[in-house]
Amino acid sequence: MHSLQFSVPLLPTSRFKRHSVRCASDRQQLFNRIAPVYDNLNDLLSLGQHRIWKRMAVSWSGAKTGDSLLDLCCGSGDLTFLMSEKAGADGKVIGLDFSKEQLSIASSRRYLLSKACYNNIEWVEGDALDLPFSNGYFDAITMGYGLRNVIDKRRAMQEMFRVLKPGSRVSILDFNKSMQPFTALFQEWMIDNVVVPTATVYGLAKEYQYLKTSIDEFLTGKELEKLALDAGFSYARHYEISGGLMGDLVAAR
Repeated sequence: MHSLQFSVPLLPTSRFKRHSVRCASDRQQLFNRIAPVYDNLNDLLSLGQHRIWKRMAVSWSGAKTGDSLLDLCCGSGDLTFLMSEKAGADGKVIGLDFSKEQLSIASSRRYLLSKACYNNIEWVEGDALDLPFSNGYFDAITMGYGLRNVIDKRRAMQEMFRVLKPGSRVSILDFNKSMQPFTALFQEWMIDNVVVPTATVYGLAKEYQYLKTSIDEFLTGKELEKLALDAGFSYARHYEISGGLMGDLVAAR
């Protein structure tokens, strides 16, 4: 396995520096603990559907060849790799996360997958609430299952707005906080009877029990749209997918 090096992107800004990650330390430790089995659990718990949702999210971002792209809360890199394929050899992709263990796995996966375009990726350990990039730098941003876990969602949205170029889009994939009683009950049943028991096999029951609380405390689709508009975005629309169990917020600067 290759050793992980967190590269410093050579961005045209005097703001770039290593920031302390101002997030809830318990959540940071949680993602470090689940990192080794995160991908396997995603496949098991979604029956592989998460790969379709992630391709949808990347498509909604509007990323294209030659772009400078950012994948926030990149985890083990699924969205980052998809963005890399969109950007191509002439583009640039940053995968940013607060978990060193997740970034280490993402970096190792790049070498194992060994696609030439993945050379356009740089992994950065950083804070979604204080992005170390200059204003208007990126052509598109993705964020998968991250906004629900940041401690200041308004600040995270403002930071995404700041580093996006005018006219560019952010695509944010996450669990949907459904207002439909049946969907909400089914989602809760799935967590109690499928997600947590499956995680228990890996010794991670406690780590995955937080899901129900994090979804309960999350924003509805309409609230996410308002959050984006309040942050300065000119357009925001939340799409429910997979029967309303998941959602994707698309916002244009």
